[in-house]
Amino acid sequence: MTNSSIRLYQQAIKVQTIGKSLCQITPQVQAIVTESGIQAGLCTLFIRHTSASLLIQENDAKPDVEAFFAKLVPETGQYILPGEGLDDMPAHIRSALTHTSEQIPIAQSLLQLGRLQDIYIWEHRQSGYSREVVINILGY
Repeated sequence: MTNSSIRLYQQAIKVQTIGKSLCQITPQVQAIVTESGIQAGLCTLFIRHTSASLLIQENDAKPDVEAFFAKLVPETGQYILPGEGLDDMPAHIRSALTHTSEQIPIAQSLLQLGRLQDIYIWEHRQSGYSREVVINILGY
């Protein structure tokens, strides 16, 4: 194949979170990969926010991951961004310690996630928000 046969497909999804938690988006991302028609390549995800992040993890690990970060970056009022509330600055710190983007290989139009892996938006704020994830798919 030549470089002229490489294609780029881009789409954004909006996800309403329910407050501080992990929200699985694997089915939505896989549907976009399928829709793209790209058989082999790379799927890049980017969340357009500073108080939420992306995480690839297994479902059973969610409580332990959340508990670890609650201890690591507590909402004690130690860090306060003026006018934003006690959970805002800790949310920014949690986002800085995790990822705002992820890359996943594609083969046979399928995300090449491990058997127990799923993609999550990790909402770091107490309230739910409308979050946007940009999905780029590059390949053949």
